[in-house]
Amino acid sequence: MKKSSTFVGLDVHKNSIEIAIAESGRNGEIRRYGKIDGSLAGLDKVVRKLVSKGCELHFVYEAGPCGYEIHRHLTAQGFDCMVVAPSRIPKQSGNRIKNDRRDAQMLARLHRAGELSAVFVPLAEDEAMRDLTRSREDAKSAEKKAKQHILAFLLRHGHRFSGRAPWSQAHMRWIAGIKMAHPAQQIALQEYIGALSECTRRVERLTEQIQQLLPQWRMAPVAKAYQSLRGVSLIVAATTVAEIGDLRRFESPVELMSYLGLVPSEHSSGESTKRGSITKAGNGHVRRVLVEAAWAYRLPARVSRRLHSRQEGLSQDICDISWKAQLRLCARYKRMLAKGKPKQVIVTAIARELCAFMWAIAHEVEIPIMA
Repeated sequence: MKKSSTFVGLDVHKNSIEIAIAESGRNGEIRRYGKIDGSLAGLDKVVRKLVSKGCELHFVYEAGPCGYEIHRHLTAQGFDCMVVAPSRIPKQSGNRIKNDRRDAQMLARLHRAGELSAVFVPLAEDEAMRDLTRSREDAKSAEKKAKQHILAFLLRHGHRFSGRAPWSQAHMRWIAGIKMAHPAQQIALQEYIGALSECTRRVERLTEQIQQLLPQWRMAPVAKAYQSLRGVSLIVAATTVAEIGDLRRFESPVELMSYLGLVPSEHSSGESTKRGSITKAGNGHVRRVLVEAAWAYRLPARVSRRLHSRQEGLSQDICDISWKAQLRLCARYKRMLAKGKPKQVIVTAIARELCAFMWAIAHEVEIPIMA
């Protein structure tokens, strides 16, 4: 005899979990179960009580700062658990009351109706590499902020660099030779410079760790294959794989483009068609590195010495896709530039097509499946 289904909505917070239950059937009862502490032990106690009733349990909760611990804990026990994107949850118009009880009941009800969109839950090993690449990204942001502090401080006191390239060796020598009018200002400048040096060393350390740990990762073959593309360096490839995982889970390149928010927004009705800037939906980390990589296609197509070394050991099919990408994207950059398109618009369009070539390369690589 088939078991009846019970849909369990979890409104997860740091120190508490609000639980609601929706019985199977269109008119099944939706009720509040209660609030427990945020520990897994407390959740296990609730699960044991629900299992004793002989129902098939389906759990759901929103993606948030608490991560995927609950999902991994429940799936390891053989339960069905969905993590949903908060931005994709249907909202009732005119509803001005929001609390934990209502949120849990809404999740249970919508999960029963099949109206929720699940997010991609990475494996623990993949999430570890994602944490490392994001840590480097945070270090780069801190380095950029430290540079802004120095430039703002010097400009405020009338020091302007007359050279062409900021943060070159000549620029750093110029900063080192500045003598401020007051000892307190000199100390402030030296502390700013010291903060920048520490941020730079931190970026270098994290980059080195990515280089060392990437070959041990199960996704190393696909990360190496992505580096066959022009502009897709080690960091771009590692970030893309760590954030998205296996690109083959997307049915088409268009679906991947939409996921990354690289498709134009649209507001059309009837005979009126209006398209605007890109949607910027989905993963912003990958979108940023792909736009940076797209700048490499402003130059004529060629296989440089560095790119040739990155393609060593790869199949001819992957190298052919890389060369096809160069021929198409470099030519498109020239055409769009000749039409007077802004460069930022051009590289965004190039990034959109670049992810399609990465999708094609993903289908040429075998990825080990973890048990």
